[in-house]
Amino acid sequence: MKHVSILLPRGQSSLSNIEGTHQILTMMNTLAEQQGRPPFFLVQLIGLEKEIPQASGSFKMYADLLIDEVDETDLIIIPALHSDQSLALELNKEFIPWIVDQHAKGAEVASLCIGAFLLAETGLLDGRKCTTHWTFMEEFKSRYPQCNLLPENIMTEDKGIYTSGGAYAYLSLIMYLIEKYAGREMAVLASKMFSIDLNRNSQSPFIMFIGQKKHKDQEVLNVQEYIEGRYNQKITLAELAEMASLSKRSLERRFKKATGNTVVEYVQRVRVEAAKKCLETTPKNVNEVMYDVGYSDEKSFRSLFKRITGLSPVRYRNKYNHLYTGA
Repeated sequence: MKHVSILLPRGQSSLSNIEGTHQILTMMNTLAEQQGRPPFFLVQLIGLEKEIPQASGSFKMYADLLIDEVDETDLIIIPALHSDQSLALELNKEFIPWIVDQHAKGAEVASLCIGAFLLAETGLLDGRKCTTHWTFMEEFKSRYPQCNLLPENIMTEDKGIYTSGGAYAYLSLIMYLIEKYAGREMAVLASKMFSIDLNRNSQSPFIMFIGQKKHKDQEVLNVQEYIEGRYNQKITLAELAEMASLSKRSLERRFKKATGNTVVEYVQRVRVEAAKKCLETTPKNVNEVMYDVGYSDEKSFRSLFKRITGLSPVRYRNKYNHLYTGA
């Protein structure tokens, strides 16, 4: 039986991460009992205090054990810590040496959504693959450049360290852990009981590109706004460099440093984001959308769209446009 420690952070944390994980893993024990099998998990809520009020004032959580009452555990689960990350990390810094110590004793560690920030603070993500909520990608990369962030992944595993992507992507990671610890048959049963898809591996279809503008390079900001206002027109690097009064080489260097994208990549992401919105909200066919956002080569457009979103334009439209989903 695996001992699972679900952390109860101070401040404002994801109750759905905590309660959902607790409910699903506990239900696995009920299912095991029905099959005449021993329980798979001993699930306990671990805190820094016995009572942990949520910062919103609406809820209060109660720990089964404090961290100094846990000698050893097999799996630590870190839920999302909401609000300002610097404040959340400061409030919960006492968890960090405990997590490191438990990992040294053999515990695996999983972060859910932006719980990846607390996990990264331990140093256990250094050089390892990880993911988090797509809206926090830039902040995470800025804070932890030593981590191998894979924002398109819905979950990652790297030598016993696990992370999941945005919000309810944590369910995919929980299903993965159930399969690892309880077997494929039980994971399939759990997916049916809770109506959770198995084997989802990408959060790309859910990512909205909003541009990386939390920098102070005004020339680059001007170029970004220029691109976003004329994405459906032909845009050249020479044109952008002239507008910014920079050489092409200087613009490329500064643009990449400020946004994390090359100029060409940024144009592509802006165009694909516009295409996504069009596919979601209009009855236009794929070719019409392609021309609207500035492309004329159907094969190239479809290939680019799938690379960025993980879906073909037709599948994306059928997934999100109510005219095709039957909604």
